[in-house]
Amino acid sequence: MPHDLPPWSAVYQQWTRWRDARVFESIVHDLNELQRVLLGWLATPTAVVLDGRTLQSTPESEHRAGYDRAKKRKGSKAHIAVDTLGHLLSVVITPANEQERAQVDELCRQVPEVTGQTVQVSFGDQGYTGEEAEYATAVHDIDVQVIKKPEGQTGFVFLPRRWVVERSFAWLSRFRRLGRDYERLSSTLQQLHLVLFACIMLARHAASA
Repeated sequence: MPHDLPPWSAVYQQWTRWRDARVFESIVHDLNELQRVLLGWLATPTAVVLDGRTLQSTPESEHRAGYDRAKKRKGSKAHIAVDTLGHLLSVVITPANEQERAQVDELCRQVPEVTGQTVQVSFGDQGYTGEEAEYATAVHDIDVQVIKKPEGQTGFVFLPRRWVVERSFAWLSRFRRLGRDYERLSSTLQQLHLVLFACIMLARHAASA
C-alpha cells in the first residue's frame, strides 16, 4: 500500500463494505445519467449492446477459471452490457468456458434495475443466438438483434453497433489491473470493472468541463 494510505487491513475492510453495498454500481449509474444528459440524450437508454471478453487467469484466480476454446485461453470471462454511448450498465463474471447466450438472462435482469425498464432492444454477435437467449430477452421484454459478420469476411470489418462494446473493452484494457484476472473473488473482478469505468467517465467529464 502507498505510505500515505491507512493500513492494508483497514483499506480492504472498507473496500469490502462498499463492494457488498454495491456503492460502485450506484456511482457508475449516476455518472451515466449525468453524461447522457450533458450530451443531450435521455437519462436512461432504450438500447444496449452485449459482448464478452476473456481475461487470462493467474495463480490467484485459477481455482475458478475455465478454458475458452475459441480464444485458446484459460481464465474468466467478463460479460458486459453497455448503452449506445459505450457506458457500462452491467457486468457478469463467469469461467471462460461459459457461453455468452447463457448469461443473457442475468444481464437482462440487471439492466432494467439500472435503467428503470427503459431498454427495449439489445444488440449482440452470433454468440447470442438460440432459444435460450431469445427466451431470456422475451421474459424481460427486450428484443434481441444479432449483428452478423458479412459472409466471406477476411480481416477486420467495422460492424454497426458491435463496435461500441468493443471500444468499451478497449477503454478497460488501458488499465493493467484488468490485463489479466488477478482476483481471488469474482465479485472483486466484477466491481473493479465498475470502479475503472467510473474513473473513465470522471476523466472524460473533467476534460470537457
